[in-house]
Amino acid sequence: MQGFFIRWLVLGFSISFAAYLLDGIHVSGVISAFAAAAMLGILNAVFRPIALLITLPINILSFGLFTFIINAAMLKMASAVIPGFDVTGFWTAVFGSLIISIISFLINSFISDRGAVEYIDLRHKGGDRWEI
Repeated sequence: MQGFFIRWLVLGFSISFAAYLLDGIHVSGVISAFAAAAMLGILNAVFRPIALLITLPINILSFGLFTFIINAAMLKMASAVIPGFDVTGFWTAVFGSLIISIISFLINSFISDRGAVEYIDLRHKGGDRWEI
């Protein structure tokens, strides 16, 4: 449960950072950012798999780049539901979803399911040998 809460905080931070970088994304406060993170998580859990399945041929032909369009649509849908969170424009949604995805991926790659920060400690044993 702690890992879920930390990932939600990371997504809220990512949304706030994307709003800071892009003029077309507006977040009125911390509560709006975390409400948008919660809504984006729900939309990604419920609608994103269906959208990916429906658009699978287009996604295959575009080598997966159409996924950015689906992520942008999820971001626009979240902005339509959450007051105080606005995304204006299609390209702003695309770039915003790209920024949010990159930041969330980078930070969440260090967080375990239990919410602890994890890393791999490698020790050089000489030559081409490494040990964990």
